[in-house]
Amino acid sequence: MTPETAALLAGAGLLAGAVNALAGGGSLISFPALLAAGYPPVTANVTNTVALFPGYAGSVAGGRAELEGQGARIRSLTAVSVVGAVLGSVLLLTTPSEVFRAVVPFLILLACGLLLLQPRLAARVQHVDRPAHGGLLLQGGALLAAVYGAYFGAGLGVLLLGLLGVFLVERLQVVNALKNVVSVVVNAVAVVAFGIFGPIAWEAVLVVALASLTGGYLGGRLAGRVPSRLLRGAVVAYGVVVSLLLLLRG
Repeated sequence: MTPETAALLAGAGLLAGAVNALAGGGSLISFPALLAAGYPPVTANVTNTVALFPGYAGSVAGGRAELEGQGARIRSLTAVSVVGAVLGSVLLLTTPSEVFRAVVPFLILLACGLLLLQPRLAARVQHVDRPAHGGLLLQGGALLAAVYGAYFGAGLGVLLLGLLGVFLVERLQVVNALKNVVSVVVNAVAVVAFGIFGPIAWEAVLVVALASLTGGYLGGRLAGRVPSRLLRGAVVAYGVVVSLLLLLRG
């Protein structure tokens, strides 16, 4: 790895960690940076998943208090999430790289749309009338979300926030903590699958992971000082530009 590439990935990891701590959507920064560094799309995707995993694990550790009494839900969501993540990982690892390369711009646009809708989804979580138990609809939705999360990942947290908020009668803090658990489960399965079978660029993992952990710490310190709307808009604009460039490049 050249010093220029290391600097690019370190900067992207730093920003991704900070953005994840402040508003979410950090993958929309680190994944395109890996592409810009010359990694093939599938390699960039699995490398990004592995590199950002420590941050997801940290979010669960920080929200343990909100998970008290949620054991049954955690077990049921974990079960379907593992199945979905296995399916998503297999799909990514067996899909021809040309197919993944073709859909990447549209996946980035989808993630941008989810990030843009995040405030409305959060408001819906607080105000919508929901059933007491999520039931089969929640399980099915979590399964599909896990497939998407293992296959691509960016925007998974926002998708889960809306899904869990619609089907569970809980405070937003509890919904967010459950969202973090599902995210960790999905990414843990993906990390194991990619670690065994995936084309991971481990040198890039090290750079991005260390930088994102630093960025997450700095982002936590800046929380409340940076307007989330401004940050979210900047990340979405960046993601749209990246997706358009990828489409034009073919």
